[in-house]
Amino acid sequence: MCAAILGLEAVVLFLTGVVSIGMTDLGAARALGLGAGLAVLCVVAAGLLRRRVGYPLGWLVQVVALALGLVIPTMFFLGAVFAALWGAAYFLGRRIDIEKAEREVAEEQWRAEH
Repeated sequence: MCAAILGLEAVVLFLTGVVSIGMTDLGAARALGLGAGLAVLCVVAAGLLRRRVGYPLGWLVQVVALALGLVIPTMFFLGAVFAALWGAAYFLGRRIDIEKAEREVAEEQWRAEH
């Protein structure tokens, strides 16, 4: 679930760079660079979710997306939405993994007894 959130967020952050060309005084190159850089950060974070660094990088993406609201005020809202989605996916995913591990242990104990 977390990888899907980051994938969708990559698209939104890239498009934010495109939109910021006309809404800010960053200039086209900086605005596109910012959007593309953040999109790449999302994709890299999604690719690293199987390693320890992936989830902290995902949280960093959420912080940066919220901070982008200082440049483009709409990003306060979009950043909050994606941070909420990311948090839900992260914490629900952890809970599902824990319950799955507990179920596997219980099944192994049942097999050993029968």
